[in-house]
Amino acid sequence: MKRAIPVLVLTVAGLIPVWRYAPSTDTSSTTEVAEPASTPSASSSGGTSNQVVAGSTIKTEKGPVQVEVTFDGDKISSVRMLQQPNHPQTKAAVPKLIAETLTAQSADIDAVSGATITSEGYVESLQAAIDAKPASSSSSSSSSSSPSASAAASQVVAGSTVDTEKGAVQVEVTFEGDKIDAVRMLQQPNHPQTKAAVPKLIAETLDAQSSEIDTVSGATITSDGYVESLQAAIDAKG
Repeated sequence: MKRAIPVLVLTVAGLIPVWRYAPSTDTSSTTEVAEPASTPSASSSGGTSNQVVAGSTIKTEKGPVQVEVTFDGDKISSVRMLQQPNHPQTKAAVPKLIAETLTAQSADIDAVSGATITSEGYVESLQAAIDAKPASSSSSSSSSSSPSASAAASQVVAGSTVDTEKGAVQVEVTFEGDKIDAVRMLQQPNHPQTKAAVPKLIAETLDAQSSEIDTVSGATITSDGYVESLQAAIDAKG
């Protein structure tokens, strides 16, 4: 029994450090995702300054509508939805509204038929974002010092004309440096499916910055012709 006492003492002493250094099981720290800021934020990349501005949240009968606009200088370079009603009409209308905004470079755009309520909310939130954008301090000085700089950076290239079963398809692409800045149709079939598909194709192109985009359901033939003409324009860019 006398020999068992030291062994027991050593065993207990060996367990004390284990208890003192047991790993913490506290899992209270979490990663939070912040809501989009309502105030403008600026980011610079490659010498250019982008401003991201969230428009006001517009409450409509269908649900809240809110847009976020990215400005490249004074130009609207992209628009994305922060909030939108979960309705088929809205999902179909949003790409058209965005494409029209990028073309018009303002909130002066037409409402989409069948989605008037969403369109009005979109325009109101878009205008709020435009109004909230601070004036670009470098725009006037840069334009006066090098008036031909923007013209030199922009390049307009027409893609090849692609003959499809529905009709001819041809796109024209405006490049701002290496970026696809705008796309417009020079030729397209006069079909309802095509008219509905084109804004979606353009919106996808501006987002992907390439011809690697999905075809639009119900307008596969036009989509394939669009992609082929678009790729031809990208390949022809100097």
